[in-house]
Amino acid sequence: MGAVTFSEALELIESLPEEDRRDLLDIVRRRLVEERRAEIAKSIQAARGEWARGEVKWGTVDDLLRELPE
Repeated sequence: MGAVTFSEALELIESLPEEDRRDLLDIVRRRLVEERRAEIAKSIQAARGEWARGEVKWGTVDDLLRELPE
């Protein structure tokens, strides 16, 4: 099957029975949640690496603002 346009996908989905559309919606939602969890896990891993390498700075918001270029 070749690439499907967004419009074609919507038409295909609309042709499904209501129960199938609800199932599809549940599947898509779960996959989006799983993708977001993976993104968060990757971010946490990167932050832990930065912490281990001593690349994390401590300070207040004022300290941070003072370090920003003008």
